[in-house]
Amino acid sequence: MTAADSWSAGRSTAGSAARSEVVLSRLQLLVTRKLDGLLQGDYLGLLPGPGTEAGESREYRPGDDVRRMDWPVTARTTVPHVQRTVADRELETWLAVDLSASLDFGTGRWLKRDLVVAASAAIAHLTVRGGNRIGAVVGSGGTGAGDRGGPGRMVRLPARPGRKEAQGLLRAIANTPVQPGRSDLGALVDMLNRPPRRRGVAVVISDFLAPPQQWGRPMRKLAVRHDVLAIEVVDPRELELPDVGVLALVDPETGELHEVQTADPRLRRRYAEAASAQRTAIANELRAAGAAHLRLRTDSDWLLDMVRFVAAARHARTRGTTR
Repeated sequence: MTAADSWSAGRSTAGSAARSEVVLSRLQLLVTRKLDGLLQGDYLGLLPGPGTEAGESREYRPGDDVRRMDWPVTARTTVPHVQRTVADRELETWLAVDLSASLDFGTGRWLKRDLVVAASAAIAHLTVRGGNRIGAVVGSGGTGAGDRGGPGRMVRLPARPGRKEAQGLLRAIANTPVQPGRSDLGALVDMLNRPPRRRGVAVVISDFLAPPQQWGRPMRKLAVRHDVLAIEVVDPRELELPDVGVLALVDPETGELHEVQTADPRLRRRYAEAASAQRTAIANELRAAGAAHLRLRTDSDWLLDMVRFVAAARHARTRGTTR
């Protein structure tokens, strides 16, 4: 590499970093304007966390967590009761961010990778208040795990309090280079289980295209101790194919080129059926793990979807439910 090449590469890297700063600044402003209205009044996190301090009991309602049954009161009154708890004022939130090569795809208003960064920014804004801490583990393709970056390695970003630290975490996520191949989503989620932490919020952001049997068990294990939110990032072309004749497709994880004749209605129907079955399997696995499920699409208003989710979570909390 010549000196000119080195200078050009350095300028390109600096330009990419500057673009990331601009994008993050705009995201911060956008998220603040849209979500601050939901944060007025009582303490509120992204999920209606139950806390750990015991509160009053009340009658059981459909949707309540049976693990919080108040058996002494139930025995005395012969009516099922659950014990309410007071939410913790200082929470620890961890993100598991999947940045596999398949996230560098999008046919709508956004790339899937953009939605991953945007969702991370919204979560950071919602959780970093009152001394709350936020950390992340990031997988960028390939295999391996560790505390330092590298080809095919998963990076752990320690949980720290404060908006400045949260912005640094978001910059690290946005500037993570994508490696060829697919991250092991199961291993990425399992990094949130080690070492064991006090009860908090865990958010997994991915397209969940890896087989459910790979990440289902780690998700269930994670939900035993934490309130888990799964954010699924989807592009409409992953759900159905348009009729555009011969379509050349490149697998971003393997580099393989495939030509598909989209004019065939039977092919489009089989594709849609297979995609629907795949998304149903993902939703069923997340439900079985006890995770809250939010789907963001590249062709829709992701922030409006996030606002609706937070509003529904707050409504569930006022009803005394945990989901």
